[in-house]
Amino acid sequence: MDERKDYQDYIEGHKSASDIKRRDFFRLLGGGIYVFFHAGAALDLMAAEGEQRRELPDDFNAFLRIHEDGKVSCYTGKIEMGQGVNTGLAMMLADELDVAYDDVKMVMGDTDLCPWDMGTFGSLTTRMFGPSMLAAAAEARMVLLELASEKLGIEIDNLDVVKGVVYNRKKKSEKITYAQLVSGQRITRFAKEKPEVKDYSKYKIMGQPKFRSDSLEKVTGKAKYSGDLRLEGMVYARLLRPPSHDAKLLSVDISEAEKVDGVQIVKDGDLVAALHEDPEQAEKARNLFKAEFEEVDKAVDNGNLFDYLKEKAPEGNVNIDLGDLSVGKDTTSTVFENEFHDGYVAHSPMEPHTAMAYFDGDKMTVWAGTQTPFPAQSNIARILGMDEAKVRVKPPYLGGGFGGKSAHQQAVEAAQLAKITGKPVMVDWNRQEEFFYDTFRPAAIVKVNSGIDNSGKITFWDYHVYYAGDRGSETMYDVPHQKRTVYGRGWRAPGIHPFATGAWRGPGNSTNTFARETQVDIMAGKAGMDPVEFRLKNLKDKRAIDVLEAVAEMADWKPQKSPGGSGYGVAIGADAGTYVAHIARVDVDKETGEVKVLKVWVAQEMGFCVNPQGATIQMEGCINMGLGYALKEVVEFEGGQVKTSNFDTYDIPRFSWIPEIETKILQRNAPPQGGGEPAIVCMGAVIGNAIYNQTGARLYEMAMTPERVLAALKKV
Repeated sequence: MDERKDYQDYIEGHKSASDIKRRDFFRLLGGGIYVFFHAGAALDLMAAEGEQRRELPDDFNAFLRIHEDGKVSCYTGKIEMGQGVNTGLAMMLADELDVAYDDVKMVMGDTDLCPWDMGTFGSLTTRMFGPSMLAAAAEARMVLLELASEKLGIEIDNLDVVKGVVYNRKKKSEKITYAQLVSGQRITRFAKEKPEVKDYSKYKIMGQPKFRSDSLEKVTGKAKYSGDLRLEGMVYARLLRPPSHDAKLLSVDISEAEKVDGVQIVKDGDLVAALHEDPEQAEKARNLFKAEFEEVDKAVDNGNLFDYLKEKAPEGNVNIDLGDLSVGKDTTSTVFENEFHDGYVAHSPMEPHTAMAYFDGDKMTVWAGTQTPFPAQSNIARILGMDEAKVRVKPPYLGGGFGGKSAHQQAVEAAQLAKITGKPVMVDWNRQEEFFYDTFRPAAIVKVNSGIDNSGKITFWDYHVYYAGDRGSETMYDVPHQKRTVYGRGWRAPGIHPFATGAWRGPGNSTNTFARETQVDIMAGKAGMDPVEFRLKNLKDKRAIDVLEAVAEMADWKPQKSPGGSGYGVAIGADAGTYVAHIARVDVDKETGEVKVLKVWVAQEMGFCVNPQGATIQMEGCINMGLGYALKEVVEFEGGQVKTSNFDTYDIPRFSWIPEIETKILQRNAPPQGGGEPAIVCMGAVIGNAIYNQTGARLYEMAMTPERVLAALKKV
């Protein structure tokens, strides 16, 4: 589903709904101090990506509330899907407001309680929403200090705050609590100008490692996901699915399915489902559907994919053009021209798409594992012909998203069936449905033409990227003559891919970083230079230099030319405002082509790191997930038919794969940047470079499966 279309649909009906919501906030939530603020980072990102900027509605889309007992809540449309923002945001809010961390509660994603938000993606929550929340907290703190000044008769400049207690700096016995100040009050402020927030050096909670607030719930199994929810009379739905994408339903015979005891069959246009209190009985009935489809023949499969994509390529868009390539080529001693391929990759979250819906009177409530609760609300209301205010979406914890749960088809399906039947309906996709409807990371092609002079300086860089988009395609290195041409807007290439594609953890960046860092490694080898030395020679960006030098020190790097037989590889990258540098050590079995990653070192510079514990977990998760796309994950398909249906054929990382991991975060007194995606983008490049270092075999396509490794070894 197109998120931008969701937003446009929302805007058309937003005004009246938001007016109702603003009045309802106070009726539902009662007294306290409220500070409302804008947090439109997703729209800013769209503008940065070249999308037409649409103005935000004239309304808030987040707010914080200081309760009459002194506790604090922040209401935001952001959601928690394993990235730890429920902990990080609470740390930020507590620190800026000067309250205890345990007194802060994040209320996230509930469309009845939280103001509108585009969704949670792009590692935007901390780096974009966070500063807006800090500014609102600073304003709330100022309101409280003003109240305290009036109550105590003391100038604000003489007041300090510790854990929600305001006291006279000169006479600490003169004090008053936030709870006392808020009692009986209802103060509303709209943060229009950015108030002064604290200097990073003043924070006491932020910057210190803290275990995630949901850790105990999750390790003990108490955490509730959509599929864990139960309502009296709930039925499971099993829906008729097409054999391939774009297949059209011609007819369906449900007569045999109707004979299953206790089953209810729903047929509403193309929506055909079997519902039963027992999911196995619902499945049994679905298997009895006799359907005829008209399929669309698409002449593409794994064998001809990249030729097909090149043939279908749209006209390119040049969005970087510096210097003069012809001048750069004149100063070049060696030219390198290579083509890199990257196949489709699935999100494969632990939790498949799941939703439960209940239609009670005139109100539809949907509990859904989705990264986009408000666009889901809009779509459900539009499809059901309901007032948006009568649809509530409540996202429980999500068992992984990675961009794949930006789509919310399961929530729409559950709501449709709940309205038709009047029963609570659970739609929980099985693994085959999860693969079939996945919005895969798009397959992509990158062509790089570059050169170096006799001293090992990069003289020109001509970069062409097809279908991955330009995220992560920055040259990064100091190159006087460079050009970048982008063909297609990543997954926004309608009519080209045989099925849906979409955002996948650092969209496009892993593809672009693989191409760039492999090309740089090839140039370093030809120049006869150590790969770390070559990169440092061609870098001017201090942040890139800092992380590269840090990771080299961590790994006790010894200068070497590649291939050198040691199995060490290097790569650098940047994503979501964060810089990373990796060194990996691998061992390649030359008989089988299997690659074992023995150790990965990662240095990361992400500005001011709010929660080093949480950031470290994200780095480790990125490394482990990155092993999959780098080495084994291949979606098998034929036209619109997705052949891959489960983990027996789709090889995601296992415990036996996990290398030793060493991480380092370079703390900086600068605005916090994203941490959920950066450390994954280098994994393909660093492993590929390490394979070459040990064996002399160069890989130009991901995943670097054993078959492809063996084929590359034969060319050595």
